[in-house]
Amino acid sequence: MAERWATFDCYGTLIDWNGGIRRELARVFGEERADALLVRYHGLEPALEADGSRSYAEVLTEAMRRLGVPPGEESALARSLPTWEPFPEVPASLRELRERGWRLAILSNTDPGFLAASLERIGVPVDLTVVASEIDSYKPAHRHWERFFAETGADRVRHVHVAASLFHDIAPARELRLASVWINRLGERADPEPTRELPDLTRLPETLDDLVAA
Repeated sequence: MAERWATFDCYGTLIDWNGGIRRELARVFGEERADALLVRYHGLEPALEADGSRSYAEVLTEAMRRLGVPPGEESALARSLPTWEPFPEVPASLRELRERGWRLAILSNTDPGFLAASLERIGVPVDLTVVASEIDSYKPAHRHWERFFAETGADRVRHVHVAASLFHDIAPARELRLASVWINRLGERADPEPTRELPDLTRLPETLDDLVAA
C-alpha cells in the first residue's frame, strides 16, 4: 500500500500567525491601532508576494514600511516571527498522525530559517519542507505542490492538504483536485468548499484516517 501523506500550511494553521503579527503591530504602533493595521497587512501581503521575487523576510519588512512604521522598526515582524507560538493542540495532533503512519510535509510561504525556528517550537519532526524562497513562488501558485509531488512521488489519492487559508491553500488544492481539510479557526464561510472542515487540529487524525484508509 502506498504511503499516506499530509501536507500542511504552517502560519495560521500550525503557528498562530495572526496572533504573532498583531502582537508585534501593537508593540510598534500601539494597541489601539493594531486591529486596523492587521487588516491592512492582510491586504498588502499577497501583492508583495505576487511575483515571487521577495524573500518572506523582505515581504514582512516592505509591508511594515507601507504601514508607516517608525524608523528602526522596519524589520520588527521578521525579527519576531521565530517567537510566534504554535496553537495549543498542534504538537499532540501531529505526533498522533505520525503514530498512525502518516508522513508529514510543510508547504510554506516563508524562508527556511523562519520555518526551522517554528518547527523547533512545534517539536514534531516532518519528512519534507517546501518553502517559497527556495522555489521563487508563493501560494496560491501551484509550484509548492509540484515540488512536493516531484520529490516524494506521493500518490495523489493518498494525499490530503491541511490549511487555514482559503485563498492561499484551499483554492489551489481544489484546482489541483486534491483532498483538503480547512482549519477554520475564525468561523469564516467556506468559499471555495474544502473536502472537510474543522475548527482546529484536535480531530484531524480521525478526519485524515477517514479520508485515506491505512
